Amino acid sequence: MPILDNKADELIIDEYDSPWKEAVEHYFSEFIESYFSQAYQQIDWTKEAVFLDQELRAVVHDAELGKRFVDKLVRVTLLDGDEKWIYIHIEVQGTRQAEFAKRMFVYNYRIYDRYDRPVASLAVLADEHKNWKPASYGFEVLGCKHFLEFPVAKLTDYHDQLEALKTSENTFAIITAAHILTQQTRKNDKERYEAKYLLVKILYQRKWDKQRIIDLFRIIDWMMKLPTGLEQQLQHQIKILEESTKMQYVTSMERLAIAKGLEQGLEQGVLKGEQKTLRRLILRRFQTIPDWAIDRISQASEIELEQWLDNVLDATTLEAVFTDLSAAH
Repeated sequence: MPILDNKADELIIDEYDSPWKEAVEHYFSEFIESYFSQAYQQIDWTKEAVFLDQELRAVVHDAELGKRFVDKLVRVTLLDGDEKWIYIHIEVQGTRQAEFAKRMFVYNYRIYDRYDRPVASLAVLADEHKNWKPASYGFEVLGCKHFLEFPVAKLTDYHDQLEALKTSENTFAIITAAHILTQQTRKNDKERYEAKYLLVKILYQRKWDKQRIIDLFRIIDWMMKLPTGLEQQLQHQIKILEESTKMQYVTSMERLAIAKGLEQGLEQGVLKGEQKTLRRLILRRFQTIPDWAIDRISQASEIELEQWLDNVLDATTLEAVFTDLSAAH
């Protein structure tokens, strides 16, 4: 949700999806341990967890039910020796979604149908509605019952554990704290600045390896956006902190800024490539591409482009290619 800072007259947008995507894959075992302790105890962590993002997309590409931020399909080995497909669905958004439980149900049975293996669907709800906690979906008709019950971790339940999260050695405890503080400081940039600096200082107190600290700093920095003036002030304070501790875990902010620029450049390159591919497919399929279609493609997000690339294969009309994702919300 956009946040307008009246003092700096800057538009600050909190971002959750990208940092969560990165964190789940890099620190998967700690993610499971933090939110689903019973599942954690049953998984053999000496065996590699294999992420299957492309396979997941192939299974559910025509079952779009609401906006998705992070969907993961992971193959793990259990301690009893059985290899199982584990479907991890992380919902990182600030609004309730009527279709959420249905999506979990549909994805679960589609993955089972594809691989003929047991599937565990796990959900993290990071919205701000304390009483919204869907954990099952199904139906009963003519004596037939078909239901899915899935474990849910609700981040609002962690609000009263904020101090404990700050002192935990689990990577996702720090990430959860950053997520909560981002929401709590949405209307106060000064408080967000202080909260962000506190988390950075906590990182310096950890005896973690350098890369882990840098990764966590990037996630915190990604989540907790600040106006330019406060961001510059934070950079100055971090520099002083590094000099006083004689540690350069986060290293120079300039290198992080360069890394961000490279990431943004790569993202823009991917978008342009998908735009070009979609235009070519439309031309081949429908022998024309009107101006309105070109405009929509040029302004589309990566999620929309991916959906339209899927649609163009089966769409019977040009209009049918451009499925309006918001209509499913």
